[in-house]
Amino acid sequence: MTISSAQSIQFPLSQPFNGKSSSKWNRIEEPMWQGSEADIRKGLPFNLLSPTWQMFLMGDGAPTRHLQLLTQSDISVEVLAMTNIGDDDDNAPADISLIAAPRIRRQIFLRSQQTGEIFSHATSWWSEAVMQKYLKDPSLPIWVSLNQKYTELYRDLKGIYKGACPSLTEAFGYPEIDTYWGRHYLLWHGGEPITMIYEIYSPAIGKYLGSSSL
Repeated sequence: MTISSAQSIQFPLSQPFNGKSSSKWNRIEEPMWQGSEADIRKGLPFNLLSPTWQMFLMGDGAPTRHLQLLTQSDISVEVLAMTNIGDDDDNAPADISLIAAPRIRRQIFLRSQQTGEIFSHATSWWSEAVMQKYLKDPSLPIWVSLNQKYTELYRDLKGIYKGACPSLTEAFGYPEIDTYWGRHYLLWHGGEPITMIYEIYSPAIGKYLGSSSL
């Protein structure tokens, strides 16, 4: 894949994305609760996050593969935008400093191929050289692209968040639920970080995982 010199590489949207510009990305701006690496290692009280949700959010498996198993549906990647951000830190978590510039920001939805439901929104940051090596087809799930190369990965969870992200409410389709769970992590290969990913999960996965708290 060749990244053009344009600042943003746009992909058609299957539905309006609330008018958000590709120069922005979706995050939980003011978390009502957030946890550190130490919290993730220790685990959270079940009245905050249930065991099944903890296994999903705080485990080290590929979320696309987990969603496929949970829902018995193939999962499709809807690429919303890919944006060249150069050496900008993009107002991202501080771990972005480990991703070499120039950087590319990729924004996606993960959807059920059967129902069209959106299960999550993800933003990832890549070094341009690393993306050209490992993610030649941005429309494929990351784990599929890397498995094709038999690439061993370590998922290094850095933060977990609970709070609102109003810009995703319409897309997620649950207007009565205004708080979501999110997380960010680094993917490592060969002792080097290859991407940083920030995910926000839709209430739709509650149908499969049950209530997010006990």
